[in-house]
Amino acid sequence: MQKVKLPKQLDPIKSATKRSEYQGVMLTADMPRLLSTVAGVDDEVDIEVKFLKDEQGLSYFEGQIRCETSLVCQRCNGVFTHPLDVSFCFSPVQGLDDEKADELPDIYDPVEVNDHGEVNLLQIFEDEMIISLPIVALHAEEDCDIKAEDMTFGKIEPVDERPNPFAVLKELKRD
Repeated sequence: MQKVKLPKQLDPIKSATKRSEYQGVMLTADMPRLLSTVAGVDDEVDIEVKFLKDEQGLSYFEGQIRCETSLVCQRCNGVFTHPLDVSFCFSPVQGLDDEKADELPDIYDPVEVNDHGEVNLLQIFEDEMIISLPIVALHAEEDCDIKAEDMTFGKIEPVDERPNPFAVLKELKRD
């Protein structure tokens, strides 16, 4: 297998019939949502993807996505490197509805094909990379510039009890 620039869209069912395998790259310049989420990312994302059919005759594709990202630590605002290594396994379905998604085995995530029977690989891979980012980006504590003893936590003052504005109505009801 040679390292090539992967197509942005393709027909997964035809590719599964041919048992196609790709080992290639996609450019992060084509992934604006990922670029807006991270402080920095490699120019190319390494992707391995195999298109196969299982024993039931279902087409699916699986593989790995790898790249290095730079994230901003939410504790010290320093930039640190975070490697992404994402595994995926999708099965194409026409017209994504709950019934078709429920029929798929649990190991497959459903992915909707367009009217031409193609999937947008670029969008799928970008989504998988964004989902795999940490919710809160933090250094390991030993690598962070701000140590636990440097952190301060404020106290929340109790709120003064205000009189209930409907207390007057309670008085009227008694009369």
